[in-house]
Formats: sequence, structure tokens, C-alpha cells
Amino acid sequence: MATPQSKLPPQPPAPRYTPEEYLRLERDADERHEYLDGEIYEMAGESWAHGDVSLNLAADLQQQLKGKPCRARTKDTKILSGPLPYNPRKPKGLFSYPDAVVICGEPELLDDFKDVVTNPTAIFEVLSPSTELRDRNLKFQRYGKWNPTLRDYVLVSQSAPLVEHFQRQADGSWLYRRYEGLEQHVPLASIGCTLLLAELYDRVEFPPDEAELPDVEELDE
Repeated sequence: MATPQSKLPPQPPAPRYTPEEYLRLERDADERHEYLDGEIYEMAGESWAHGDVSLNLAADLQQQLKGKPCRARTKDTKILSGPLPYNPRKPKGLFSYPDAVVICGEPELLDDFKDVVTNPTAIFEVLSPSTELRDRNLKFQRYGKWNPTLRDYVLVSQSAPLVEHFQRQADGSWLYRRYEGLEQHVPLASIGCTLLLAELYDRVEFPPDEAELPDVEELDE
């Protein structure tokens, strides 16, 4: 006779915060957190490859943007994608930390802390297994809806020489292009830059292709 399984007690709902509460907590925190519609999520640390690609990307953008009316910021700058002014009874919005962001013209800042940008021109995310789904879907949707200044959304793989580029068109749709291989280059007309994949992946070691690994039987011979 089967014994009845014990039921786990119901989990309490996650606490919900207003954008103002999030910003007050985040500015005093030692770790970075993102905010989505009232909930706060701690950001995970980065892998070695993620760090290399992110640093290469930031250095390349900084070099190419010298003397131009655009500037690059790295992963400590927050992007707000949501309605203003806030409705405290309906905490809606996304505060995120892209791996890199480029702002053209004067930056539009949320407040005097100058750590939240609302007018990005190009956003770059280096994909991680734990964040890729959100970067591709939820974040892209929020960026497209709430940041009308955004012209380019760029996803960079850390496990293969691969860059995916979403470019906003005049009618509001997005044109998708995929660049694969170290010989490829990605033109970004909105910021006057070109990403060379050979530079982007400098010093990055990719995992071996499983198809090229010898079979177990061959290793035993």
C-alpha cells in the first residue's frame, strides 16, 4: 500500500519593490541586481571567457568612438526600460546591466545619481547559459518597447565566434543578421563602428567540437 506523500508548505510570495525602493537598495549593495516588475534578481558572476569577450568588446568600442558624438559605458551602468513616471501601486519596468551600451548625443539620465540611462543607441549582451533565454526574449522585448532610441541590439556568444545583430528598421521592425567565424565583421552604422570578430575573441579559447573528438573505442586501441 502506497504511503501518502507529504506536501511541502506553500512558499511565501517573493517580496515586491517599487523602482524607488530598488534603486535605494541597489545603490547601497555590494553586488549587482536587476529589477523586473517589482522583483529583484541577483546577477551571477562571469566565466573566464565571458570576462575576456566583455573586456575586448569594451576596449574596441572605446577606441572606435574616440572623437565621435557617441560614448560607451560598461556593465556598471543601468538601463531603464519602462514607463515614467512610476506608478507605486503597479511596479512596472526593467532595470538591467548590459555588458556594454553606447549612447549617442547627450545621455538622458534618470536622476542626479547619473547611473541610469534611458536613451541607449546600441546594447550589447555577452551570452551566458543562465541568462541567454532572458537576453533573447524578455530583455529584447522590453528594450524594443520602452527604448525608442535603441537602434542596435547585439548578442555575442562566449563559446563560439558568433555574433547576432538585430537592427531596428524605419517601420519599427527588426532586421536579423548572423555573423559566424573569426574572419567576419559586424557593421554598426548607428554608432559608426565595426566589430571584427578576430579582435572580439582575442585570447578566447573555444571548447573543442565534439564531432571532432575521437571515439572512446579509438582511445582504447
